[in-house]
Amino acid sequence: LLWTCVVRLYQGGTLHSNGMRRKILISAGEASGDLYASRVADQLRGIAPDADFFGCTGPHLRASGVRTVVDSASLAVVGLLEVVAHIPRIHGEYRKLLAAARAEKPALAILTDSPDFHLRVARQLHRQGIPVVYLVAPQVWAWRRGRLKQMRRNLERLLCIFPFEEEFFRREGVRATYIGHPLAGLVRPSLGRDEFFRKHSLATDRPLIAVLPGSRRGEAARHLPALLDAAERMDRERAANWVLPASATAGAAFFRERLRGSPIRAIEGESWDAMAHADLALAASGTVTVEAALLGTPMVTFYKVSAPSWLAGKFLVDVPFYSMVNLIAGRAVVPELMQSQMTGERIATEARRLLTDASARDRMKAGLAEVRDRLSGGEGAPRRAAAIIQEILEGQVAHVS
Repeated sequence: LLWTCVVRLYQGGTLHSNGMRRKILISAGEASGDLYASRVADQLRGIAPDADFFGCTGPHLRASGVRTVVDSASLAVVGLLEVVAHIPRIHGEYRKLLAAARAEKPALAILTDSPDFHLRVARQLHRQGIPVVYLVAPQVWAWRRGRLKQMRRNLERLLCIFPFEEEFFRREGVRATYIGHPLAGLVRPSLGRDEFFRKHSLATDRPLIAVLPGSRRGEAARHLPALLDAAERMDRERAANWVLPASATAGAAFFRERLRGSPIRAIEGESWDAMAHADLALAASGTVTVEAALLGTPMVTFYKVSAPSWLAGKFLVDVPFYSMVNLIAGRAVVPELMQSQMTGERIATEARRLLTDASARDRMKAGLAEVRDRLSGGEGAPRRAAAIIQEILEGQVAHVS
């Protein structure tokens, strides 16, 4: 009888624990994770509209009604050595999040990406007896395989967004499930090409080049000098529309002063519109390259960190490619200009080739279509994630009864 009552209460959409609303901790450390986690939160609200969500949030999670304990913008640092100066602040946020977990006793935690931060959080939550679902697998198939031991010990479930990851993690004893990529079926423009060009007063007789230097200010600042050089080199030969859609993390104001005198114009957001209608994207290696692939936009990828971080990474990273697009395809679909190769001259050379060589563009578009097809199962990724989380919570209720 007790079990029947509990099931009816759960199926009715309200999750309660000890007479109180059931609480779920959700944490995302960067822009892409904030978006993915917010879509899972939205699905969970459909199952449990009265559940109380709190944690480390960005704008998407806040818009989904997740109560903020820590602002994810405070964790946005890239580079092995660059993070050192920020350790005291990040440790303070870490302690704040764990203190909230101890005080609020969530039934479950959903940690998204940012493994340097979240694997440490997972260890402490596991010690508190809080089951941890980890969304977006750490890339231990590329480096730092020592993390596998703590993942086996501390994670209730690992939710993978790339098709090759599930087999790898299961082979290593981690309870992993491939749910599809959350961006598949989601990435699309909101404006038509003509509307976008009119809105930003772009010349219809010129190609559009989307400049995507990275969502964080630190990485964008490192990439901008080479991108400015490339734009100036190319603009001397052929005028183009240059648009830099600034992320919410960086903001357009951060770029406008740095772009003064350049052909590149910063706009607030609209990255999917800019990429969808662009003839070419210059994209920092990361989530944005997956977005460009899903939109079918030809691209040149790049990335740069400090010299010490690069040297340290060379000894630690073991992958055939750096770009996720090429890793998913299993071959070099898009050019990768990493570290010393990332110069204005090299970017301009690759960009010119893709703008003028129709056969090269067609080959790349065919490769991007392959990547899109491999990720196409992701339309239901948030729903699959929510269903797995629901199963875990139901198992807790069954155990208690």
